Amino acid sequence: MGKTGKTIAEKILSSHSGQDAYANDLVVARVDFVMGQDGTSPLAIKAFNEMNGQRVFDDSKIALVIDHSAPSPNEGVSNLHRMMREFASLHNVKLYDIGEGVCHQLMPERGHVVPGDLVVGADSHTCTYGALGAFSTGVGSTDLAAAMISGHLWFKVPETIKFICHGRLPKGVYSKDLILYLIGQVTADGATYMAAEYTGEAISELSVESRFTISNMAIEMGAKAGLMNVDEKVIRWVRTHSNREPKPVCADEDANYARVLEYDVSDLLPQVSRPHSVDNVAPITEVAGIKIDQAVIGTCTNGRLEDLRVAAGILRGRKIHPRVRLIVAPASKRVYLEAIREGILQDLIEAGAAVVTPGCGPCVGTHNGVPADGETVISTANRNFKGRMGNNKAQIYLASPATVAASSLCGEIADPREFV
Repeated sequence: MGKTGKTIAEKILSSHSGQDAYANDLVVARVDFVMGQDGTSPLAIKAFNEMNGQRVFDDSKIALVIDHSAPSPNEGVSNLHRMMREFASLHNVKLYDIGEGVCHQLMPERGHVVPGDLVVGADSHTCTYGALGAFSTGVGSTDLAAAMISGHLWFKVPETIKFICHGRLPKGVYSKDLILYLIGQVTADGATYMAAEYTGEAISELSVESRFTISNMAIEMGAKAGLMNVDEKVIRWVRTHSNREPKPVCADEDANYARVLEYDVSDLLPQVSRPHSVDNVAPITEVAGIKIDQAVIGTCTNGRLEDLRVAAGILRGRKIHPRVRLIVAPASKRVYLEAIREGILQDLIEAGAAVVTPGCGPCVGTHNGVPADGETVISTANRNFKGRMGNNKAQIYLASPATVAASSLCGEIADPREFV
């Protein structure tokens, strides 16, 4: 019996390994780009030295990003940041220092990733770049060190779940609502070690920025990668951000999938993820009215210009609830500057928001906006595990920028459709 066609994951891992690879095969593949952040790079640098790494495989294909604890909150972190700066200087690799932004915004924004690439990053949300048709996945610090030395890494080719999303998202419902809904449907471990392919009219209607949100949260259903076919929107976006030549890859018609799941999202309601698990998802109608203490707009999931624009549209000319703290973290310096030029930040600040340095901000829980015991937070982040924002006695809800903005006005979880 002849082999079937291939999924996006199978095609990219075949082309980078020189093998005719299918799901569950083991391959050693050439990587196009390697990224580390300040929570993982120090361990990778230590491993690099323990492996007797003399030089990196290609200094133009590696970037280190200081974004998780930026600016540094304490002397221990400052010493780790210095280690990264010294390593980057010694090996002439790109370093994005404090204030440049979140690693997953910077990699595509600065042109390091194009369609058809194989990218590894020492951060679980590296799957974000799948929105550009790249196979990008998170690895551990030791694997990162091996990739920096050799330019290669071993992979088990994942099976793929295909999500076909029919229809168009209704007004007041966004890509964040869609991915929360899908995670709720398949559960937090429903796609473990698989690739997710997202397709259908609802996906093709989305902007590239909105697609990043969906690919970003593939890991929240256990997936290694969150892939999308490359269309004209993606090619245009990539050409304005990178001078590298895209090599778009699309799945074959007769590709073999572990599962194919179809949804009509035309009547989807805004979705909210409840504590303390991302797949604990409910429509807005079930959670509206829950009092909140803090609201957060930002992160690698929803800190892009489009997200800030949506929030500003709701908050413009209004004031946040007196009991609520609203923290806004632009995803990058470029996003920050454009939001200033458009007047978005002025609208947000006048409404009562506190704007923090571009970076991971409150999401990671090391230095910005740590909630108090028993407080309730609604955030555009991608995780709401116990202790995620720095306090395991707080409750974290996840939602779209529109829902977070509406909730900050009302002092309780609120339906954004009343404000959009």
